[in-house]
Amino acid sequence: MKNKKMWGMIALGVVILAAIVYFAAGGKKEEKVSFETAKVEKQNISTSITATGTIEPVTSVTVGTQVSGIVSKLYVDYNSVVRKGQVIAELDKTNLTSELKTAKANLASAESTLNYETANYNRYKTLYDKGLVSATDYESALLSYRKAQETVHSSRESVQKAQTNLGYATITSPIDGVVLSKSVEEGQTVAASFNTPELFTIAQDLTDMRVIADIDEADIGGVKEGQRVTFTVDAFPDDRFEGEVTQVRQEATTTSNVVTYEVVISAPNADLKLKPGLTANVTIFTLEKNDVLAVPSKALRFMPTEAILQKGQTIEDVEAPTKVWTLEGNTFKAHQVETGTTNGMVTELLSGVNEGTEVLVDFNISGGGDEQQGEQAQNPFMPRPRNNNKNGNQQKK
Repeated sequence: MKNKKMWGMIALGVVILAAIVYFAAGGKKEEKVSFETAKVEKQNISTSITATGTIEPVTSVTVGTQVSGIVSKLYVDYNSVVRKGQVIAELDKTNLTSELKTAKANLASAESTLNYETANYNRYKTLYDKGLVSATDYESALLSYRKAQETVHSSRESVQKAQTNLGYATITSPIDGVVLSKSVEEGQTVAASFNTPELFTIAQDLTDMRVIADIDEADIGGVKEGQRVTFTVDAFPDDRFEGEVTQVRQEATTTSNVVTYEVVISAPNADLKLKPGLTANVTIFTLEKNDVLAVPSKALRFMPTEAILQKGQTIEDVEAPTKVWTLEGNTFKAHQVETGTTNGMVTELLSGVNEGTEVLVDFNISGGGDEQQGEQAQNPFMPRPRNNNKNGNQQKK
């Protein structure tokens, strides 16, 4: 009986001792802290915006007609290469030729009348100078003479107009280029009473195209002339085309309460892959700095705390608005830095640390239960890691 009590006391002591050891150790395995670092090195920093646009020729001309009539001849078709001044279509000239003949006949009649009135006026002037006719007769002859002059002038203008209209019946290309569209066929009647009918659209140079992109009002402030642009088209998904911003248009377009601005982008097309009307998926690089010292932006948010200190480690801080941290032996050392350009992911460093320096970016606490990432540990809305006095200080009683 006495032995049983003794063994019971021994077992109880072992349990109590195990509990004391367990709770003294924090009730869990020792935590380990690992750090993510990054080197200060030269990088390219860029920011960009995306948009969609339409490919079109830099110069295109719509060819129409200023006179009405029936299309009697077409000399070009889609994709025809034309030269400036080349005849591309003709309208029926029967009525126009008749109008010209009528105008010329009226001019001839007016000139005959003018010849008569001129001679009549000269006679009356001679008689009037001698006092043989009244002033009324003289003025009447003068008036008839002037009217005859005006009639001749008007008839000449009519002849000129009829000749011009006859010339309009022969339609020529205004530029060197390629026919993109044809809106009429032979035998079709075109009427030019209120507006100019469109017959053809001619693009001047398909090797020099442009993209008209619609940029959202939130992004337009960063777009400037000369910025580099890349774009793709669905017709050639594996090809990436290059261009640059050549114009930022001031006129705004509002569609469904969305305000956009047109931006013109050059699109060299030496291989003629780009066709008018294709949709371009555009990336405009609003900021580009190449070969500058930079670190991940997370490094500027890193801050060592007592919670991540291991045994013997210390913190050497500095008062600075912007700083990065290095781990030198057992010391977390802060370095004041001056920052430049950033795209959110990477930030340029203008001064404070040298190229090749390894700076702390993040930490990870493992062991003793759940692992914790540095970004979460520093979040004020997330549970903070327990201070297990890894800096060698005595535990509070």
